[in-house]
Amino acid sequence: MAWMTGGAVNLSNLDLNLVVALRALLEERNVTRAGQRIGLTQPAMSAALARLRRHFDDPLLSRTGSRYSLTPLGAVLRDRAATACEVLERTFTSQATFDPASDTREFTLISSDYGATVLGVPLARALHTEAPGVHLTFQQTSPTLLDNLGTLLSTVDGLLLPHGVIDGFPAVELFSDQWVCLVSDDHPDVGGELTLAQLAELPWAVYQRAYDAPVTRQLSMLGISPNVDVSVPSFHLLPMVVANTRRVALVQKRLVERSPTPGVRVMPSPFPSVPLQEAMWWHPVHAQDAGHAWLRSVIKKVAQGLNDASDADADHPPARVTSSSQWMCEPPLTS
Repeated sequence: MAWMTGGAVNLSNLDLNLVVALRALLEERNVTRAGQRIGLTQPAMSAALARLRRHFDDPLLSRTGSRYSLTPLGAVLRDRAATACEVLERTFTSQATFDPASDTREFTLISSDYGATVLGVPLARALHTEAPGVHLTFQQTSPTLLDNLGTLLSTVDGLLLPHGVIDGFPAVELFSDQWVCLVSDDHPDVGGELTLAQLAELPWAVYQRAYDAPVTRQLSMLGISPNVDVSVPSFHLLPMVVANTRRVALVQKRLVERSPTPGVRVMPSPFPSVPLQEAMWWHPVHAQDAGHAWLRSVIKKVAQGLNDASDADADHPPARVTSSSQWMCEPPLTS
């Protein structure tokens, strides 16, 4: 444990190549394959494993029959090693300047399908025009989103999420949205309007991740505990699991306007729901990065375009429709 000083790692004495070797070994669980992955010979990889075992005072990989399995510590270190490699890569690819016309950088955003639809689509168009060599990747939000959030944000460029779920990180304000209700076009109990009593009685379809926390809180303040009948990992699935059922769902207005689904009615919320304020959250480590600053400016510009379009629509509201093949009130949005 020569790298340890007073319980902490002395980074000046640490060979950072071992972080890369650690990740490869724990993910491949095979010395030969791990060496091939990072360009080391089998003897060199075996030597790296020996050094890592001495450092951690743990075998990391243990033989089970003809295969190797991770020790409990190895399992913990697998994700940490991957995160460390991603942070190191971002650190050493940081640039003092950024030229969108010629740069080939990859930007990664974590988002639900709502954010990817409403903001991601126009953002992709903007990048295609302004930065043809830039690559944009969207990663789906996960149930463990809020676990180790700081570490997660340090490995990506941003997280699209509304206020009320996380706090304590810098954010770029994007756009606001309204909550609307979805019911089946042939719902046997719902006529021209929904009531609070029906929200309390009807079965619900909900988005299963932390994103829905603001909606749940609003309902709980009204004394309503949703009778959840089905949970789905995608906002786009909500209209489909509502159609031809007695279920009700709350979705974002912008989403259903972009992804209308036949057989479903969009109805105003029977209570004054708090508007959703979408933001892009990012880690302070990106503050002075030229490429990231450019990305934030483009995202802000794209979001302003969405807000301007919404203001224009508000000045010219669409006509009310009642056909079963069309949306009632206004076209639906998917979040």
